[in-house]
Amino acid sequence: MKSFLKVGVAVVAAMTQVAVFYGSVYAQSASAIRMSPVKVGLQLVTDQLSYPTAFAAPNDKSGRLFVCEQAGRIRIIKKGNLQTEPLLDFAPEVFMTASADERGLLGLALHPDFLKNGKLYVYFSSRIPKTPGVDHKSMIREYTVSKQNPDLVDKASARDVLTINEPESNHNGGDLKFGPDGYLYIGVGDGGAYNDLHGAYGNGQNMNTLLGKILRIDVNAVPYAIPKDNPFVGKENMKPEIYAYGLRNPWRISFDRQDGRLFAGDVGQKNWEEVNIITKGGNFGWRVREGTHVKFPNDPDPKNWINPIIDYGRQEGISITGGFLYRGKRIPELRGKYVFGDLMGPVWALTDVKKALWQIERLSISKEPGIWQIYSFGEDQEGELYILANILEAEKGSVYKIVPGE
Repeated sequence: MKSFLKVGVAVVAAMTQVAVFYGSVYAQSASAIRMSPVKVGLQLVTDQLSYPTAFAAPNDKSGRLFVCEQAGRIRIIKKGNLQTEPLLDFAPEVFMTASADERGLLGLALHPDFLKNGKLYVYFSSRIPKTPGVDHKSMIREYTVSKQNPDLVDKASARDVLTINEPESNHNGGDLKFGPDGYLYIGVGDGGAYNDLHGAYGNGQNMNTLLGKILRIDVNAVPYAIPKDNPFVGKENMKPEIYAYGLRNPWRISFDRQDGRLFAGDVGQKNWEEVNIITKGGNFGWRVREGTHVKFPNDPDPKNWINPIIDYGRQEGISITGGFLYRGKRIPELRGKYVFGDLMGPVWALTDVKKALWQIERLSISKEPGIWQIYSFGEDQEGELYILANILEAEKGSVYKIVPGE
């Protein structure tokens, strides 16, 4: 995301005309995107969270939902109620300085055999001693749930899997998902600052760094193993963990539970946000391109880039939040559509119309800028979807379930 911004009442009022964030302007003009005929609504699950960033639903028939709070806690929602005791609280180890910080606890994934082994994986920002060229570290860590209490993580089980040096505080990516192949996929940002000004042509196109990539690893080995069919295994000056590259800040990735396609919302620099279907070995263009548009015309043309299935400009939003392809049963009209949103408030559905770009429609649950900020989406065991948001005026971290509308 561009930032987890804390917006005061005065700023909210000003946003009825023009919202200004980090030098980018979001004009409150009429949206060019048509409204979807699919009627959906929102059911509040809880509004007692603090900056909810990630979501997971265990496959143990408990009906529990796990929600990450950015400062370093994993909360449990059981039978619709937020539990007082967190599943895990390791806030002292998590680097987050303020509500506008892009660091923190950013990702959560449950092992495919969670029911048997109780293992879960977190992606978080870690403080380091003052080091030239390094702001912090992004950490992938394994924990195991207590055998005595399934609602509590055994902190002594902590095992660090992967560490990535981050040159700046922002563009950390941070999402984790296990694929249908059982491997862990990791979305990593380009290292931060502005325009990926790292090295000669940025980290996105640099195959000798993990930054600006989707990674794929096997966590069943210690600390991890490289899948033999990863696309760059054995190639000189290419990290074997890399599954796909050319990404700026993949903020939320997800697998289609029916056909296994991997979707990623990639946050743009200044002009264009995009949704990509990630393919093995694929180059998604950054920093040469932003969306379908040339960004750095003097950079070498890789000639093998893959277009997004949609991009949108500043008249529609400012920072994409990737979602899920809906496979639930409660809203039949939404089945097969990719549901995602923008930090600023809109929620959209994409339909595959067998063209280069998918059809985009605005869902009725969208909010105007200044009402909420959409941090993430979640999917439960039944394929139903949830929105994780911060309600700005009340400063309440909230989880909503997307339900049939009237």
